[in-house]
Amino acid sequence: MSLLDEWMEKCIMYDRTTVPDGYGGYTIVWKEGVEFKGAITLDTSVEAKRAEKEGVTGLYTVTTSKALNLQYHDVFKRASDGKIFRVTSDGDDKHTPNSASLDMRQVSAEEWELTGTIEDNNNG
Repeated sequence: MSLLDEWMEKCIMYDRTTVPDGYGGYTIVWKEGVEFKGAITLDTSVEAKRAEKEGVTGLYTVTTSKALNLQYHDVFKRASDGKIFRVTSDGDDKHTPNSASLDMRQVSAEEWELTGTIEDNNNG
């Protein structure tokens, strides 16, 4: 097992759907989806600290294997503490080349709060 593998922890994707609310509108329902392994680190750069002071939520870098291509606005939670993240970049932008032995892809993400109805594997 590599150091990168040891660094990764269980994460769970959220799938977003809209359903009629019975009053002519709709409501958003978030349901737990597939599990994946990811390493999530807080961005402590000067730019990230400046953004936090201006009201931006915490900024993070998420590292996964190349097989998982997280996309802009994908939502997931870290299983260990239930913290929710929303992807703020495109997984196609930063990954190791196919010829590399290092298997990784990175996206940026922000702390996020789900709104609407949340269904998880325990009560959904």
